Amino acid sequence: MKDQKELSIKVDGKVFSINDEDLTLLDFLRSEVGITSVKDGCSPQGQCGCCTVLVDGQARVSCVTPVRRVAGREITTMQGLDGEIKNEWAEAFSQVGASQCGFCTPGIIMRFAALQKSGKQVEIEKVKRSLHAHLCRCTGWQTIVEAWEKVGKSEGIIETKEASLRASIEGRSTQKIGLDIVLGMGGFSSDTAPSNCLIAVPDSSGGWSLGENLTEARNRAQKIQGRRTTVNAVPPIELPPGDWDAVLKTNWVEPGYLETDSAWCEPGGEPSTPLANGGAFGSKLESPVPEVARSLANKYKRPVLAILSREDSVRLGPKRPPIAGGVNKNGQGVIRVARTSGIVDAIHSVAPEIEVEEIDLRGPITSSKIRAAGWAEAQILLCGALGEVGTIISPDGSSASAEVDDRRINISVRCGKPLNEMVLRSYCIGAAHMAWSWVTSESLTVDENGEVQDLTIRSFGIVRAGEMPEVHVEIEPDKGKSINGSDAVFAAVAAATWIHKGTLPEWPTG
Repeated sequence: MKDQKELSIKVDGKVFSINDEDLTLLDFLRSEVGITSVKDGCSPQGQCGCCTVLVDGQARVSCVTPVRRVAGREITTMQGLDGEIKNEWAEAFSQVGASQCGFCTPGIIMRFAALQKSGKQVEIEKVKRSLHAHLCRCTGWQTIVEAWEKVGKSEGIIETKEASLRASIEGRSTQKIGLDIVLGMGGFSSDTAPSNCLIAVPDSSGGWSLGENLTEARNRAQKIQGRRTTVNAVPPIELPPGDWDAVLKTNWVEPGYLETDSAWCEPGGEPSTPLANGGAFGSKLESPVPEVARSLANKYKRPVLAILSREDSVRLGPKRPPIAGGVNKNGQGVIRVARTSGIVDAIHSVAPEIEVEEIDLRGPITSSKIRAAGWAEAQILLCGALGEVGTIISPDGSSASAEVDDRRINISVRCGKPLNEMVLRSYCIGAAHMAWSWVTSESLTVDENGEVQDLTIRSFGIVRAGEMPEVHVEIEPDKGKSINGSDAVFAAVAAATWIHKGTLPEWPTG
């Protein structure tokens, strides 16, 4: 083994020495310096932007940057930003709803801080292009761009109690709204784990490898980093025979939440929740990591943090069940769907006259708990048969309608007392982005053995900033009980987007 020479790195004004020159800057900042605002959303892919820091004032993703490349240079993290500047960004993001779970936000703020520091007038198109280095699944980008335009123009802090309640209703799990959330302090398990935790990661044989830190655990797992395939995705289910007014085949898609599954547990204790400050659109409700952390902590008599890498979350995490369906204008039809617990009831909750056939598929696990799974597809098919969206009614009782073209998405939503219109608007914009992206560009290639082949964030097909139509949200007055509205928006925008694209029989439509 070659000798490791001691390196010197300046982080937020303090000088640190390090002997492991192969360590990434991200791992150094998190494990050695203890800076948790720098997030790991895809390491070591370098594609999500959550780990962005400033190196001599320039934005750089730290997960693919070896510390040897930044020796003698000045690193600035969120903690090192001028207090007034940091507060201005936190207020701007908070006031327009540009941060929901808050996991990706610190990296984006660091990118914006570098642009701002250039001292030049920055065109809004350049701001949008800068966001191509990032992924945000919650907000749909529009409010993030609005935060750029808002910074330094404070109008006070949003009222957090009702804002957090609305966020929790829309996210279907406890969520908080506030300046600390914008700055990355959302209580994520990988950030709050005790310093003496063993780290557990999935290995190549279906078990878990442990280490004193993440780098050691990953090295022991001996896994080869997955990549993106060149093979095109193909919808896995054939259409039911019949003379239908509308037919649709959907593909495997990745929920794409940014905080990968993680949970820690003390021996004999209860594991932390992988939901933290966001419900991951229902995708983490059956996550394996809490029980893994509990079992390993009890076995080794030490606290254990179990954490998935990005490719682990793709391979092991649940997917939206693919469907193939045909319906007629009278509301009758057939939907074939990947066998999934609860999916038949979800479809029949909005379309009782549609026959449901469950199909056994080789492929990743599926879940009916993912955002509007099953019932959204049924509503979309019915809208396609009629050639218009009309008003979508969710199983919760909320209603939404949408009009779509290539430049603008108009949404109307009614979901009880708004509580906080800014937060509701933010979640509706995020739902519109997810729907547009789902219909037009998202897919995963799954091979004949059922193994996912698209394992990098950029391979999911999620629409980037600057590629989305502008979204306008009208919140209809309603004094009733506050209920989730963004899922109805998701279904309405997906239906309107499909009709706008010509009700093509296969998604993504392109």
